[in-house]
Amino acid sequence: MVLPALLSATACGGPAAADSTARDVTVMTFAPAGTGAADRPGMTALAEAIGRDLNAHDGLGGRKVHILTCNEHDTTDGATACADQAVNAHAVAVVGSASQYGSNFIPVLEAAGIPFIGGYGLSTPEFSSPLSYPVNGGTPALVAGSGRQLIEAGCKQIALIRPDSRAGDALVSYLNTAVKQAGIKVTDIKAPEKSNDYSPYTRRAIGDDRPGNCVLSALGAEPTGNLLDPYRRANPRNTQLASVIGSFQQSVVDSTGGDNGPLRGAYATGWFPAESSPVWDNLRATVRTYSNGTTIDVSDPGVQTTWVAYTVLRQAAGRVDPSRPLTAKALQTVLDSGDPIDTAGTTPPLGWGVTNMLPTADSPRLVNTSVTFQQVRNGRLTEQHQGFTDVRTILAG
Repeated sequence: MVLPALLSATACGGPAAADSTARDVTVMTFAPAGTGAADRPGMTALAEAIGRDLNAHDGLGGRKVHILTCNEHDTTDGATACADQAVNAHAVAVVGSASQYGSNFIPVLEAAGIPFIGGYGLSTPEFSSPLSYPVNGGTPALVAGSGRQLIEAGCKQIALIRPDSRAGDALVSYLNTAVKQAGIKVTDIKAPEKSNDYSPYTRRAIGDDRPGNCVLSALGAEPTGNLLDPYRRANPRNTQLASVIGSFQQSVVDSTGGDNGPLRGAYATGWFPAESSPVWDNLRATVRTYSNGTTIDVSDPGVQTTWVAYTVLRQAAGRVDPSRPLTAKALQTVLDSGDPIDTAGTTPPLGWGVTNMLPTADSPRLVNTSVTFQQVRNGRLTEQHQGFTDVRTILAG
């Protein structure tokens, strides 16, 4: 088994520290690092910064907090080992983490009764486990939302470039459902999840480059980055490019030439408001003050998801009687109550009660079905229009 390194333990070295007390609480955040395309080091770095911020103030509802971070190495063994580490450390929650191996780590957390709050949404169990509390709608919400956004953009036909996988198959259905009433034709273009040359898929997607042609990439960050070069070389005059946040973000706009690059005017569907929104002011302030010099990209959707997840944790912890221990079960009781949790405008109010659930067998825990519409203007990802768009009816089928 690959045993992931315990990257850090904020607040006095973790739960075994000599000055730990019965009122101290331990929380874990894990994500892959040093693996390549799947890396999300900003998520664990932000968790550490939030731990310093919490302990510089009131902790979690007056309780000192130990933030453990773990590298899951983008492997099944790594994900399982991180979950085992959380269990052994008696963590009250795993928060704001990323792993595609939910089938491996979720059962470990379930057996120990540990809530999984605000995962990145890379695996089906995150949207079905009774101990999972997702804060975003995963890729399905983004693709469904992109369909709505591209209707507004005047698209007559959409070429969807998506992974040649079971998850990719489902995205076609969501997009078709989103655009069928507008009579838009969807061309399904299956592409490998890893390739150095996406030229054939790009040429097919652009087609005859007529007005009303739109290309939607839902491949993920590195493949979409590799796709942009052949798209730039093709230099289509009429085709509109679109993608979903996570497949590109502000740093990709910058690295590909900003307003002079292939993403000029591109549409993007996100889970949260654009990075320029004032709802992220506290995130920026926390990074400035408590990152200890570590570079954290606040436009990264993994970083933003972690911020929202810890916002949920703070709110939930604040509802536990301060005279009582903050336990995993106490957090679960608060979260299962369905009482809305305010995330300061980063999402609509969140709740995981029965009435909040999506009426589907596959994703009943998917409670946040809202997305935002963004567009690259003057080299910056900005809100196309303010507020959230709810795609619940599309996801519910």
